[in-house]
Amino acid sequence: MGQNLANHLVPSQDYDLICENLAQTKEGADILRLKGGIPLANLETVTPQLKRLKIGAVLNGKELAAIGKILRSTSEIRRFFKEITTPEVPLPTLNQLLIRLESLPELTKVLNLSLEDDGYVRDEASPLLRSLRRQISGTEDEIRQRLVSFTKGSQAKYLTNAVVTMRDDRYVIPVKTEYKKHFGGMVHDQSASGATVFVEPKAIVELNNRLRQQQAKEHEEILRVLRELSQEVAPYTEEIDQNMRILGQLDFVNAKARYAADLKATQPELSAENDIYLRQVWHPLLDAKKAVKNDLAIGKDYKAIVITGPNTGGKTITLKTLGLIQLMGQSGLFIPAGEHSRIGVFTEIFADIGDEQSIEQSLSTFSSHMVNIVEILKHVDDKSLVLFDELGAGTDPQEGAALAISILDAVGAKGSYVVATTHYPELKAYGFERPETINASMEFDVETLQPTYRLLLGIPGRSNALEISLRLGLDTMVVEAARQLTSQSSQDLNEMIADLVEKRHTAEEEAISLNKYLTEAEKLHNDLRKAYNNFVSQRDSLLNQAKAKANEIVENTRKQTADVISDLHKMQQSAGNGVKENELIDAKTRLNKLEQPIHLQKNKVLQRAKAKKIFKEGDEVLVKSYGQRGTLMKKAGNHVWEVQIGILKMKLDEADLEKIAEEKPQKTVNRASVKRSRSVRTSASLDLRGKRYEEAMNEVDRYIDEAIMAGFPSVTIIHGKGTGALRKGITEYLQSNRVVKHFEYAPPNAGGNGATIVSFK
Repeated sequence: MGQNLANHLVPSQDYDLICENLAQTKEGADILRLKGGIPLANLETVTPQLKRLKIGAVLNGKELAAIGKILRSTSEIRRFFKEITTPEVPLPTLNQLLIRLESLPELTKVLNLSLEDDGYVRDEASPLLRSLRRQISGTEDEIRQRLVSFTKGSQAKYLTNAVVTMRDDRYVIPVKTEYKKHFGGMVHDQSASGATVFVEPKAIVELNNRLRQQQAKEHEEILRVLRELSQEVAPYTEEIDQNMRILGQLDFVNAKARYAADLKATQPELSAENDIYLRQVWHPLLDAKKAVKNDLAIGKDYKAIVITGPNTGGKTITLKTLGLIQLMGQSGLFIPAGEHSRIGVFTEIFADIGDEQSIEQSLSTFSSHMVNIVEILKHVDDKSLVLFDELGAGTDPQEGAALAISILDAVGAKGSYVVATTHYPELKAYGFERPETINASMEFDVETLQPTYRLLLGIPGRSNALEISLRLGLDTMVVEAARQLTSQSSQDLNEMIADLVEKRHTAEEEAISLNKYLTEAEKLHNDLRKAYNNFVSQRDSLLNQAKAKANEIVENTRKQTADVISDLHKMQQSAGNGVKENELIDAKTRLNKLEQPIHLQKNKVLQRAKAKKIFKEGDEVLVKSYGQRGTLMKKAGNHVWEVQIGILKMKLDEADLEKIAEEKPQKTVNRASVKRSRSVRTSASLDLRGKRYEEAMNEVDRYIDEAIMAGFPSVTIIHGKGTGALRKGITEYLQSNRVVKHFEYAPPNAGGNGATIVSFK
């Protein structure tokens, strides 16, 4: 189908269809660049098979396998596009094609299970077929074993070759003619020389008969399977046909993308007003590395171009290039031109190129051209592009020039776009005098006496006769005399037009560049506007959420503070000697934990305030979790400091420390101290039985600190015996704690090695 589409490719006159075809090629080129192309198998056209299914025919294995291959490719293509389609690679045009693909997974599965790609019916197609093939294989093995026994030992002397072969689908052995009756059985064939006969020995006739019967049953079962598969496929002929055509379209898109890559072609812009501007365009059949690239424009400021210049200068190739590029673009192909080139949409493109002189039809060069022109003038309209090569040639120069001018006027009167080449100098003046008409020429290098093949828009062709004559050796005085006879105004006009053409080309290039920057700026502006709106919306939403969260925190804090104060009142009432220091520390710790930390990463004012509170050795700090003052001794890790609190040294996180402003120097420096008093409410023992290791170790660390602050000289830690892991962990902890004087297991009557007695310094 893909090849068929390529063979029947024609230009379109429909603007929307051209846009769609070019978009398909663009998306195909993107896939080729990213993934190496659309992964399509080599598929056969199954249109005849589908027609036969519609009338109830049974397809053979190869035909059904071709249909199965299409269905399998359909599933693979859907999966491929699902994986490759992203916001960066949207592929909207090709995805519109994929929507119409029908996967038919159940039918695909049945065909894949039953058939090989070459149409061979697999054993899995039916249990009976599998059984019959096993029987056939067994029978063939038995036949070969019997025949091989004839090829060995004493029987081998009767054979011309010790091999087993087949004749008439039956296993035989090659026997010398004089011994053909030695093995009995039947003779199926004879060699060309007559020296060998192929005998089916009597001993295997029955086995061969059995094999033929099994093969016949196998054939019948295969036919039954194919009939059943054909019946299953028949209801889906329309879907399969549509899938085949879409896969063919994708194959064609692949081909267009690869052709564009090979040609180094670009996607053209499409102008509904037929404002054509081809940047650095070249003929598609020329090597891009060697071809001379030209800029060509028509439609915006002028609708007619008259190209003059010497022969072999490239005038005809320029005409063909314009026509081919336009036809390629209207066919949905990329064009061999620079980016941002524009093409139009023409209903017809007419061309009169070449010499159609015919002896048989009695047509001269002039007559053959005129026949074409007559037909062209009958059909042109304001949406036509007309290409004339050597307009008016082949007759008297004066009459030919007059006829060329009148033909151009007739085409212009119908509003058609026209490009004409000519040798007549009269048409140079035509290009200046007529509206919407411009002169052009092919450049000629007078130094090398060779054409450069560069198109010069706005500059009429020059004969260069004076320069060529001078280089060929004509006397300088003669050349100068001729130059004096040449109108100076004509030379000035050529120079002025050349300057204007250069400026126009520069303006076109700058306009393309500025439009590109403008598009990018507008996109960036829209993105920023969208981002700003999102930011404002999110900011308001976050502020509302923060206020609600803050209110919730305040309410919870009020409740928790009331609970702490209530607990303090209860302790004060129940303790005759007042609240002990360790109880106050616990209460302060609970209050300090109500504080909500504030992150300063994004607030520059708060960051400067935080910078003023950088910790250093010797700083006086408040330990928030204990409500005690302390002194920073040294940094013990990342955001961890060793703090001296009274007689204790503790490792604390910076988040638990608050720097105290330095006071004015005084004669006596009072350090914060911890009041020691033994609390009748504080237990002198800690029971860790039944607790997990991590939880118990954290509780030991906290209990030792509280016991020291409470003024206990010694405490008992009950850890039990168990596996011994907790006892070992506590021992290692006590060994590393500087405030522990010594420790030992409890006496046997007090728990033995299930408890440890700790004494403090």
